[in-house]
Amino acid sequence: MTGIAAGPRAHDRPGVAQTDTRRAISVFELSYFYGDIKAVNGISFDVAQGEILGFLGPNGAGKSTTIRMLTSQLTPLAGHAYILGTPVTKDSPEIQARIGVCFEEKNLYVNMTGEENLRFFARLHGIKDFDPKPLLRRVGLAERGSDRTKRFSKGMRQRLMIARSLVNNPDVLFLDEPTAGLDPISARTIRNIIREEAERGAAILLTTHDMWEADELSQRVAFINEGEIVALDAPENLKLRFGTRSVRVRIREGGEIKEEVVPLDDADAGQRLKSAVGNEGLMTIHTEEATLENIFIQLTGRGLE
Repeated sequence: MTGIAAGPRAHDRPGVAQTDTRRAISVFELSYFYGDIKAVNGISFDVAQGEILGFLGPNGAGKSTTIRMLTSQLTPLAGHAYILGTPVTKDSPEIQARIGVCFEEKNLYVNMTGEENLRFFARLHGIKDFDPKPLLRRVGLAERGSDRTKRFSKGMRQRLMIARSLVNNPDVLFLDEPTAGLDPISARTIRNIIREEAERGAAILLTTHDMWEADELSQRVAFINEGEIVALDAPENLKLRFGTRSVRVRIREGGEIKEEVVPLDDADAGQRLKSAVGNEGLMTIHTEEATLENIFIQLTGRGLE
């Protein structure tokens, strides 16, 4: 399937990426197969410093495999990737020191306390005299830092995972489904932290199948389906390109409520809206646009589940 990319950024030569430090992540024709299954099939994209790129697709689309390649857990079968100008290889200590990773699967030490988990991870990074309390406070776990992690709820463990990914003040963050299955309060806490890290200047690759979350957080989104990127652009650009500009009007007439959708590109749209506004039974009037999920279905013929 042919991808729809936003200009030449996603397809520049590898040699350019090594000299352009604004591109914290640069990926060129990256591929990984599991036997005959093409988990990732020749994808190209980049993420700038301070940018959140939403990497969107259903389960099994290739999102997690991509992150595992970029964090040196899997060796690509083809293609090239650069993190902060350094080629990604199987053993990349220079890269590991400057990235933070949060996977959907929890791999905390459950018999350690929250504070001990963060201190242990700080030691792995060679950070001395590390104080875990500010990070625990930031993720809303200040009062539970001395509790063993096995007593934590799913949301608390996920917040601790986010805190752990920030221990080394990373320049690049890889977040794999960071809010999946969380309660609204925990999810909001994590989304706020993601925004703060981008404002600090970190490049963030956010994989998710939550299109609303991606729309809220991302400067650009990449749709991945069956291992291939099928679209890459700003959410607003995708909505304008693939959606229909319209207004939904609800009017009460007698005992009935009538609803009408007025396409703004129709020749009589102005007159129809003027008539609706002047109607005493007008209840609501609001603009409508395509959702990212609608666009994804339009491009791939499948939903996110």
